[in-house]
Amino acid sequence: MQIVYSRVSTASQSLLRQRHILTEAGLLVRTEGVAEGFHPADGVLLFEDPATTSKIPALDRPAFGKIAAKAHPGDTLTVSELFRLCRDLIDIHNVRGWCQARGVTLRVLSGPLSNFQNLAANDATTDLIINVITAVGQFQRDLQNELTDEGIAAAEAEGRYRGRPPASTPTSVKKPGTHTRNGAPRSPRSPAPTASAAPPYEPPSPISFQIAFEGRLTPTSH
Repeated sequence: MQIVYSRVSTASQSLLRQRHILTEAGLLVRTEGVAEGFHPADGVLLFEDPATTSKIPALDRPAFGKIAAKAHPGDTLTVSELFRLCRDLIDIHNVRGWCQARGVTLRVLSGPLSNFQNLAANDATTDLIINVITAVGQFQRDLQNELTDEGIAAAEAEGRYRGRPPASTPTSVKKPGTHTRNGAPRSPRSPAPTASAAPPYEPPSPISFQIAFEGRLTPTSH
């Protein structure tokens, strides 16, 4: 039995790219006139985790629970891209261990590991290559996170970082009602004060110059 797994992180993302890869591999069939546009080929079971973050380990996701109930020794679990199934090196090892314990073959259709017929094979060469490739990928992700954190810290130090602006819509602003909770009419709000006109300029009196320069109240003679 062929088992296919797909996942996207948010509801705004599409499964279309993964479905195209799976269709090219003969695991999905394009259906004209259908909203989804694809259906599993004969002998294929399709499981999807829409709007499921990769922070959830693969073995804990809802669709993978269904896979565990259907998988049998000799079946093949296929994903279009490895990161759709596993997030990091630990997750990959857990999935490989799960496949080895159940006699399930693990395949990836794209990326540097797509040449392996069985990523769950329990041999030294497969272990080495998977460890090296996934470790490099994890290093790139960690390095990107470090650079992002450093950029945020520098922006905060200069007072240029305010974080993400809160989401607001015109409908989210509530207008005050016309009555209070007790049913009494609400008094209209006073209009905002406007800036008053500046008073006309008057030249200072001679005594003010005397105060400013001598620091004492000595009337100036005229």
